[in-house]
Amino acid sequence: MTKTAQLDLKSLVKDVPDFPQKGIIFKDITPLLAAPKAFDDAITRLAAPYQGKGVKAVAGIESRGFLLAAGVALKLGAGVVPIRKKGKLPRATHCESYDLEYGKASIEAHQDAFARGDKVVLVDDVLATGGTAAAALRIIERIGARVVGVSFLIELGFLHGRDKVKGYAVDSLISY
Repeated sequence: MTKTAQLDLKSLVKDVPDFPQKGIIFKDITPLLAAPKAFDDAITRLAAPYQGKGVKAVAGIESRGFLLAAGVALKLGAGVVPIRKKGKLPRATHCESYDLEYGKASIEAHQDAFARGDKVVLVDDVLATGGTAAAALRIIERIGARVVGVSFLIELGFLHGRDKVKGYAVDSLISY
């Protein structure tokens, strides 16, 4: 298989000022998702570090992380597990609360989402302050799975989110 040139994914991310509230610059990935070659390139690159590593599940954080995690799971031949906002899952869950750059929130996963010892990759669209990812990692490990890495489409380095996910292999495709 020949290696193809990587696309300029960053050019497809659009800044939306003052969303969801004044002072926030939202990174809109919908143009990237709408471009099939760019979307495939992003999924391929997110999955690449985990090829052949025995990953059993890819956990995706609501909601844009779902889109990315599903594609990564397919590339890895793994299952996909949604980590959802509180109150959205129908069975017994583990829940974690965390601080956002603009508020507080809670996420949860089913208590039986992973088998003990499963190798799991956590995927989300943006690493900002790291609160969401850290909460998701706590849930995954409380269930008994083993996190082999954390992958993000975008990393907002100036918010120092990596500080909250220290000790994990972290990859991001686009940095600001």
